[in-house]
Amino acid sequence: MATVELFPSRLPATANNQEASYRTPPANVEAEQALLGAILVNNDAYDRVSDFLKTEHFVEEIHRRIYDIAGSLIRAGKLASPITLKTFLGEHDLGGVTVQQYLARLAAEATTIINASDYGRAIHDLAIRRELILIGEDVVNVAYDAPVDSSPRDQIEEAEKRLYQIAEGGQYGGGFQKFSDALKLAVDMAARAYERDGHLSGVATGLDDLDHKLGGLQASDLVIIAGRPGMGKTALATNIAFNIARAHRGELRADGSMQTVDGGVIGFFSLEMSSEQLATRIIAERSGVASHKIRRGDITEEEFHRVSQAMFEMQSIPFYIDPTGGISIAQLTARARRLKRQRGLDVLVVDYLQLLSGTKARAENRVQELTEIPRGLKALAK
Repeated sequence: MATVELFPSRLPATANNQEASYRTPPANVEAEQALLGAILVNNDAYDRVSDFLKTEHFVEEIHRRIYDIAGSLIRAGKLASPITLKTFLGEHDLGGVTVQQYLARLAAEATTIINASDYGRAIHDLAIRRELILIGEDVVNVAYDAPVDSSPRDQIEEAEKRLYQIAEGGQYGGGFQKFSDALKLAVDMAARAYERDGHLSGVATGLDDLDHKLGGLQASDLVIIAGRPGMGKTALATNIAFNIARAHRGELRADGSMQTVDGGVIGFFSLEMSSEQLATRIIAERSGVASHKIRRGDITEEEFHRVSQAMFEMQSIPFYIDPTGGISIAQLTARARRLKRQRGLDVLVVDYLQLLSGTKARAENRVQELTEIPRGLKALAK
């Protein structure tokens, strides 16, 4: 297959006939040209790549424009061809070739639609690699010239956030699945519920009436507890979290990892209270001794015994607390994923939603920010 050679694939040699010492980011202009040509010849090729290939994945600006305009025309039910596209592209410097001539060459030397998805994946993967290079360069540069008020932990979390954004958006294996596959998952879930204590398909909260209504806390679910101040939202959340952690039972898989059989590992983001305050509150709830009496030490010998028993019971449960206040949804996601890797994670509790912050771009609009936060939590749960 011939290609339209408009962009040099390597840098000119130096004076001593040696290539330049620095490396260029990975790209495949020929694959971009082949895919765009296939789309211009047969618009069905666009449907094979549009669910994972975005405009920003193309390395050349003219290719981004062609892909973007072609996609807009196809989604509107119109024909995307060299003739219909040329009026929208304007003028571009293409090394002495006009836009109309370039479009005609792309269409004339196009690959078949059969290879369109393969070229799309190649373009997508190279774009991910370029983004990884940018993140790596930023990590190095910030580490060399870090601001005075920036800690290494902040830099690590920022790098994690960007890497997870790539991981979440850098997949092309989704789409429809056979209903028989979904049926198998449903039957497996029912079998696990039959074998589990309480016969619940989800994780038991320890509150029988709530479990009867919900079937336990289901995987991938986002559950929001709403109520006015002082109604007991935090007390309910801590009780559920403690019950789940206390009931945790796991078994070792063949690959050496631990699989939860009953209960679950808890991650608790306490954005309002410190870890000491939250622990005191849970101890008070489990022992029946008022938290203000525990803080002041104003307890009887019998109450002290109940507090000691509650503390002993809580020492070995998989209950992990992050008391950092004012974190963003991106930071929360990165920390939750880290806990999942290191310790396991079955249920994540956030107390409370309004204390989370969204992205910087939406920080000025609190309504959009509060819309973004539950959406991010739901994506994290899934």
